[in-house]
Amino acid sequence: MTAINEVTDLTLDGDVAVITLDSPPVNALSAVVRDGLYDAFEQAIVSDAASIVLICAGRTFIAGADISEFGGKRAGKELPEVQAMIEGSTKPVVAAIHGTALGGGLEVALCAHYRIAVPSAKCGLPEVNLGLLPGAGGTQRLPRIVGAQKALEFMTQGTHVPAAACLEMGLVDELAGEGNLLDDAKAFARRIVAEGRPLAKIRDLTDNVDADRSNPGLFDDFRKANARKFRGYAAPESIIQCVEGAVNLPFDEGLANERRLFTELVSGQQSAAMRYVFFAERQVWKIPDVPKDTPVVPVNSVGIIGAGTMGGGIAMNFLNAGIPVTIVEMKQEALDRGLGVVRTNYERSAKRGRFSMEEAERRMAMLTPSLDMNDLAEVDMVIEAVFENMDIKKDVFGKLDGICKPGAVLATNTSYLNIDEIASATSRPESVIGMHFFSPANVMKLLEVVRAEKTSIEVINTAMQIGKRIGKIAVLARVCDGFIGNRMLAQRRDSANAMLDEGAMPWDVDKALFDFGFAMGPFQMSDLAGLDIGWSKETSQPDIRLRDALCELDRRGQKTGAGYYDYDENRVGSPSDVVAGLVAEFAAKGGAEAHEFTSDEIVERLVLPMINEGAKILDEGIAIRPSDIDITWINGYNWPKYRGGPMWYADRYGIPELVAQLEVLQARHGDRWEPAAMLKRMVDEGKTFADFN
Repeated sequence: MTAINEVTDLTLDGDVAVITLDSPPVNALSAVVRDGLYDAFEQAIVSDAASIVLICAGRTFIAGADISEFGGKRAGKELPEVQAMIEGSTKPVVAAIHGTALGGGLEVALCAHYRIAVPSAKCGLPEVNLGLLPGAGGTQRLPRIVGAQKALEFMTQGTHVPAAACLEMGLVDELAGEGNLLDDAKAFARRIVAEGRPLAKIRDLTDNVDADRSNPGLFDDFRKANARKFRGYAAPESIIQCVEGAVNLPFDEGLANERRLFTELVSGQQSAAMRYVFFAERQVWKIPDVPKDTPVVPVNSVGIIGAGTMGGGIAMNFLNAGIPVTIVEMKQEALDRGLGVVRTNYERSAKRGRFSMEEAERRMAMLTPSLDMNDLAEVDMVIEAVFENMDIKKDVFGKLDGICKPGAVLATNTSYLNIDEIASATSRPESVIGMHFFSPANVMKLLEVVRAEKTSIEVINTAMQIGKRIGKIAVLARVCDGFIGNRMLAQRRDSANAMLDEGAMPWDVDKALFDFGFAMGPFQMSDLAGLDIGWSKETSQPDIRLRDALCELDRRGQKTGAGYYDYDENRVGSPSDVVAGLVAEFAAKGGAEAHEFTSDEIVERLVLPMINEGAKILDEGIAIRPSDIDITWINGYNWPKYRGGPMWYADRYGIPELVAQLEVLQARHGDRWEPAAMLKRMVDEGKTFADFN
């Protein structure tokens, strides 16, 4: 064995040269890795070996580029130099894949003449998730081996494709035995030489691109089919243009086109934002006063109180992870209805091919219905998902205190209420924690974990780790009204309503936020949820509040066919003359200075109060980091990922400019716009939110 450098070895096994890369944790293509590979292949090519195998130590093949190098000064060999060395080898090169071959790792494997993988391996070009495209020939080689349509899907979805599917599409040439990759790869390499197989270069393949050239509508059809999914994102369109180049241009011209488009993306704001999000999602798990080795409560069974929309959705998360659930309701009818919804969801997924009907039944079999809270006596964790009322929740927790075994985690799904007060209903406040799921709970990625004053660090760690186990992104918060997300949402809602008082139309406000990148605006959201949530006839003031006036007219949202919008039979909304008249009437009555709002002004009026409140949340220690606030909003409230989150956006806006604009709005509209103390300090100290991450 010859050590090429600290991460790369070259071994001669008879007539096969084996290059082994060992750069934990994921063999990313850092400068030292690129240099090691280049030098190893250079030596292997001139050795006595007849063929070369590239294999990686550890848990994976090369799992991508070193993202920390993006946008900075690079050292060592460039990746295209390494690829040229591999592809130009005078001896057949076999890439032996286990774990994942992702991004630049797969692009390296595509320069080998042949590829072999264990059945558990996966391949992918997920650069789109970082606002990028595969920039080392992936957009040019992949269409030549799998065809343009599959290549487009592969790259714009950014998914990890199992080895069996890779074999079927020709991306992998052979499957090795699980656990026997090196021996099988060497045997494959020897067979290639014995059979006199050619040095197969993907760049020289033409059959697929020739066929795709005869289908000129392929690319526009793909754009139209994915228009909604790609809305606002730059990378998918750049990927499409690269694949068009692969089909219509000579290989080297297509490669130059790919490099140009990659350079534009990597230097742009969208990719900077999405790379920031990538690291921020890994940062949320780090809690300063909860060390990594903090014990957890073993959670092998869960109880859920409430079988409504939230309770059923929460249950599905645990069932999906193989954790048995006992779900409790007060009445049989409500219990049956809740179980019916869960079953329907699973059957729908099975019909769509996400898993088998047998798997759906297996998951349902782990769900035990009950009308008796005493059936929760032995579960490891209980999550309460009942009506958002303090008295009801305290009553539930008082009962759980007498039922649940010592050490069980007692969690509440409250979205606003004071968890310290809920915990006071028990004799074990150290076991009480908030686990705020977002609707639909079986779909939304965010889990707000809320630590109360007396919650133990073991229970905090348990809630965070169980969040990871059920596939959530968990963000830790402290207790306040609305925690992180809903507290900021309240400010946006108040500002949206204030604009209506100045004569702005709901659909103009919604469109500005939609164009900014959200799925819907505040008034569309209100119509979807129902305007009568929290409304009652007894306390209604239709002469003072627009929402009350709409509810009095039975305009309560989509469910009644009218709210801020008029709805057709398919619940498609359109601007309402009735609402336009009411808005004008209320604006005149309120004496506010009515004016036309530009889209930029609307976005500013909606986003600035969120940032201002975010600064207060940080200053009060409710959130650990600005990036935690951003992850909350991206995963729980549909903030566009390519804008990095509200606090990241604030840094791009400029903290001095933000404070100055808040002061202008304060002078016009009152002290609710006063800049947060933290923002003023940041201006004085020349800091940005990035400094606090």
